[in-house]
Amino acid sequence: MNIALLGYGKMGKIIEKIATDRKHNIVLKIDFYNQQDLTAENLQKADVVIEFSTPGSVLNNINRCFDARIPVVVGTTGWYQHIPELKQQCLSGNNTLLYASNFSIGVNIFFHVNKVLARIMNNYSYYDVQVEEIHHTQKLDSPSGTAITIAEGIIENLDTKSEWVNVLTAEGDETNDEHVTNDQLLIESFRIDSVPGTHTVIYDSEVDSIEFKHTAHNRNGFALGAVLAAEWVASKKGFFSAEEMFDFGI
Repeated sequence: MNIALLGYGKMGKIIEKIATDRKHNIVLKIDFYNQQDLTAENLQKADVVIEFSTPGSVLNNINRCFDARIPVVVGTTGWYQHIPELKQQCLSGNNTLLYASNFSIGVNIFFHVNKVLARIMNNYSYYDVQVEEIHHTQKLDSPSGTAITIAEGIIENLDTKSEWVNVLTAEGDETNDEHVTNDQLLIESFRIDSVPGTHTVIYDSEVDSIEFKHTAHNRNGFALGAVLAAEWVASKKGFFSAEEMFDFGI
């Protein structure tokens, strides 16, 4: 399969290695320095595009893929407020898009079990819940897209929470959560050098605490999941989330 990479930073380079190890060809690599090469003609050399750029460029990249009529796998976050109109645009144009806040197999198992846990905990209202996420200092968005997906999974299944709020806490500082109300789900974000990504759901009561955690050791899991997503979606038409790709059936 021929793959185009939009975004060729650390993640793009790991995706390239994993894709080539799986016998795919990288036919186009776009980064900040060669934007002039992002043309329909060049995109059409690929069977599928993997997009890991920045929140500021992702919408333009998606539209370029739609114009070229090439399926696109989107790993960039920070654009989800535009999902309704992009979904309509994708479907009306008979295009293909698959997006995820995190393509890691382990994280998607975490997403699924998180919803099951929230449904169980809905019967025990004396537990409060919050989400903590830790990422490297180069991460541009806060909270992480993964943390938002976790929070939304909790809110969908827990009657006591109606919305999430984010507090970005510097390393060594105390969390300033005094304005978080009881019906709000706190996402506490930390930015610490060289941390690929740690996400923890904490249910806390007067008698005990339950912690559910996923720790990424490196970026390889994210990259492998993105390549698997490209393989899964390349022959499909439509607008998909990773939840449809990772159909655990339980």
